[in-house]
Amino acid sequence: MVPPDPRRWLALAVIAVAQLMVVLDATIVNIALPSAQKALDISTADRQWIVTAYTLTFGGLLLFGGRLADFAGRKRMFLIGLLGFAGASALGGAAVNAETLFAARALQGVFGALLAPAALSLITVTFTEAKERAKAFGVFGGISGGGAAIGLLAGGVLTEYADWRWCLLVNIPIAILAFAAAVPLVRESKAQGDTRYDIPGAVLVTAGQVALVYGFTKAATDGWSSAVTLSWLASAVVLLAAFLVWEARTAHPLLPLRVLFDRNRGASYLVSILLGAGMLGMFLFMTFYLQQTMGWSAMKSGVAYMPFSGGIIAAAIVASRLLPRTGPKVLMSIGGVLATAAMVWLTRLDLDSSYAVGILPSFIAMSFGMGLVFVPMSSLALSGVANHDAGVASAMVNTTQQVGGSLGTALLNTIFTTAVTGYVTGHVAEAARGGQAGAQLMQAHAAIHGYNVAFTASAVLLAVATLGVIVLVRNTKDRTAAGAEDHVPVHIG
Repeated sequence: MVPPDPRRWLALAVIAVAQLMVVLDATIVNIALPSAQKALDISTADRQWIVTAYTLTFGGLLLFGGRLADFAGRKRMFLIGLLGFAGASALGGAAVNAETLFAARALQGVFGALLAPAALSLITVTFTEAKERAKAFGVFGGISGGGAAIGLLAGGVLTEYADWRWCLLVNIPIAILAFAAAVPLVRESKAQGDTRYDIPGAVLVTAGQVALVYGFTKAATDGWSSAVTLSWLASAVVLLAAFLVWEARTAHPLLPLRVLFDRNRGASYLVSILLGAGMLGMFLFMTFYLQQTMGWSAMKSGVAYMPFSGGIIAAAIVASRLLPRTGPKVLMSIGGVLATAAMVWLTRLDLDSSYAVGILPSFIAMSFGMGLVFVPMSSLALSGVANHDAGVASAMVNTTQQVGGSLGTALLNTIFTTAVTGYVTGHVAEAARGGQAGAQLMQAHAAIHGYNVAFTASAVLLAVATLGVIVLVRNTKDRTAAGAEDHVPVHIG
């Protein structure tokens, strides 16, 4: 048996910083979008690619990145991911046109797909004692959950007091420092035995995910019944079905179906998709509500998310301590109920709602609920998995979150747009009688109606995720806590 790494907590600090950088980049540019769009003369139709170019390549390549980490070496892929991410960030920060920025964001996704699964699988093989692993997952869960909100805060600060380009350039010193610290602190590990790559599987699943995300993205602009949307979604179904057929038959699968069809692990992936989709309801529309309805600045809007960040980190610490004793089901169920209730609370927002009464209670409940879910969900997804599959299992955690977030963005934005259009159509005559002031007031009420409908849809997604936990997850405390015994010996370099 391999002895514990005496520098494992220092290694965790380095891994956590790198993971934070990846998570931040999913949201840090959101508040900077108007500035970047204006600076590079990006059209309204194309500005979405600043976000989706990243999520498409990140989500689409995570499975392959997980296998590369398993076979080529987790530390090696971690280091390559750090340097590549820094280079892509430099390219984006120096972009002089839209195409360069889109390409840079896509490259960030590529190297993030190497970095993220390597980071999580390094934690899996570094912490072999049950209580220590629970604490390590607590740190990782807090980073993964709170990073999105921290990104919104950082984006507001950098955009208002520096320049939108620093939302990308800030990654360079972080990546370089993490690289320098990781070289001496992080141990190398890799899977033993069969280490052949499943190139056809990688192509099929990546193309299928890209088609699925792009299809839902087009639905937000072209409608669900448009030929373009239906064609992309149909292509996604065919490609993903072909991927599953191929994985069941090939001798060297990219995603062994034993990883996917384990009951608890499969439940954690399903919950991850639904939570990713539902949470976007708060981040996406609350940002618009704060800036457009309440008239807050980018900086003030970012600060408004600080209670969410603090709450999710505090809850992750609590969850990591309770997990070995309670098992995953109790914590995830309580967290899901809290998150759903918080989203229902947001459906009551109107033009005159205050932050202290209408928003803050929801932020606190949502953050604590998500913290209680993220830690056991990450642990559940990896407990009992053989070392040979640790990278691909960890990649599925990130993949499901990214796919869920991307699909949620398209779904909820389409619901919002439809609700606003329907409200305007139903009140156009009334607004006409009020003149210009009446038209403006109607538009404001239409936006509020759209937010409320979108928050309702988000609440439904979170409720379904909670029901999935209650019905599907087995509360096997020993299995969650004793993941180390389920891993085969690893090669430490």
